[in-house]
Amino acid sequence: MTRRRALGIGGALGLMAATGLTSAAALARRPSITGAQLRSDLPLPLPFQVPLPVPAVLKPVGTSGGADRYEIIQREASVEILPGVTTPMWTYDGSFPGPTIESRRGRPVTVSHRNELPVPTVVHLHGGRTPAASDGYPTDLLLPAARQEHSTHMEHGSEHMGHGSEHGMHDPRAVVSELTRDYTFPLDQRPALLWYHDHRMDFTAPAIWRGLAGLHIVRDDAEDALGLPAGPRELPLMIADRAFAADGGLAYPALDPTLRVRPGVREPYLAGVLGDVILVNGAPWPVHEVDAARYRLRILNASNARHYELEAVTDDGRRLDLVQIGADQGLLAAPVVHTLLPIAPAERYDVVVDFSGVPIGGLVRVVNRLGSGRTRDVMAFRVARRAADDSRIPRALSADLPAWRRSDAVRVRDFAFRAGQMDAGHGWLIGGLPFDPARTDVTTRLGDVEVWRLVADVHLHLVGFRVLSRSGRPPLPHDAGLKDTVSLRPGEAVEIITRFDGYRGRYLFHCHNAEHEDMGMMANLEIV
Repeated sequence: MTRRRALGIGGALGLMAATGLTSAAALARRPSITGAQLRSDLPLPLPFQVPLPVPAVLKPVGTSGGADRYEIIQREASVEILPGVTTPMWTYDGSFPGPTIESRRGRPVTVSHRNELPVPTVVHLHGGRTPAASDGYPTDLLLPAARQEHSTHMEHGSEHMGHGSEHGMHDPRAVVSELTRDYTFPLDQRPALLWYHDHRMDFTAPAIWRGLAGLHIVRDDAEDALGLPAGPRELPLMIADRAFAADGGLAYPALDPTLRVRPGVREPYLAGVLGDVILVNGAPWPVHEVDAARYRLRILNASNARHYELEAVTDDGRRLDLVQIGADQGLLAAPVVHTLLPIAPAERYDVVVDFSGVPIGGLVRVVNRLGSGRTRDVMAFRVARRAADDSRIPRALSADLPAWRRSDAVRVRDFAFRAGQMDAGHGWLIGGLPFDPARTDVTTRLGDVEVWRLVADVHLHLVGFRVLSRSGRPPLPHDAGLKDTVSLRPGEAVEIITRFDGYRGRYLFHCHNAEHEDMGMMANLEIV
């Protein structure tokens, strides 16, 4: 099989076929099962020693015409993640996570990205109701400043950058930009925690791992008036796992460490890459001093493949309530109380934790019930002082959640996400087909309501959805609200309902285990 043919059937999947890797066992696992865990090759800090950083809020470079304009430079930078150790990373504006963008509902935002990295990039605003031209389709590449050197390297490898694909996957609709690209986000959507990350064809997983991820918060007046914890008592928490090489660099099992030509990971990691260091906002197992008061924790699982079951535990073993007030796509109708909160890659949960009952000096550990050893700890809060607290959690949070009913659906679709035979090898298939950017897998009309039945973790671009059932039973408590990413346990099936509104054009739905995504676990959605 020629290299072009191998890559033409789905990036790393084709490579597995061409190189004869026996990956069927790994690929046949359910998406919530992951690969081997990487082990760091240098001493790791003790937990709860490093202060929790809070990502800086980016200032607009312009605010005229009822819109805000931002500029971000994608560049290599040395970042101190482990104390006293510098780690080379790919960053948005030199930091990990990248700077946070805060915006208002209905006020458009344009973000101009300049690519000074050694590879092409694509920016996707995850959770954004975004026109297709700015949604970050994987072949809509932003070529780097080092384009000429990169292009020569690609041609030497018998591939070409034409059609928006680095690997010969023909995409006649790809839009390729050089050095800078403007992404415009109307933000005509509910207030929510979104995040932006790289979405390049076949290389999303290693690009996120190297640092290309940041937060975007949408606010509105109605949410501001609720009296929820705010200011220093509202904390964004981007949770991600990583592993470190002996020289302080990030360890990742890429087949091509340059991330230029050959996509994919080594066979033990095909089912998803796990690290042995848990980072929150780019710090290992951090600690944060808090008042004895309520705090709003806006949690994102930005890990490539790791699932978490989070709980907050006091020194005496008592579990604090995690009062969920929001999901991926914003506020719930009413609060839902958890003591254990499962969260899959790319999911977001908005929770309030009340530290007022914790003794001064007490430590509240956030732990992952799915972890073991060092990966069981996530972070901690140390209650430092008594303080006044006029925040509240209203019984009614929002009244604008869609009320779609099964009877509203104009069609029901079934999707099978599974391993399957692809020419000479195995790979991920959706509906029995490998991903092809030139093929439309699903066509729907603008405004149509549909029910989808799924058997794998899925992220749906453009629109939010509600979970109708799990394996024929009612949704679980953490399924409340409007979501854009759904997590399934092994053997589960889920029904979701959504309305395809907003914009016409080409969008994606895919697994958000990032390694699976790079291995072709994606499909095209055309809204007409």
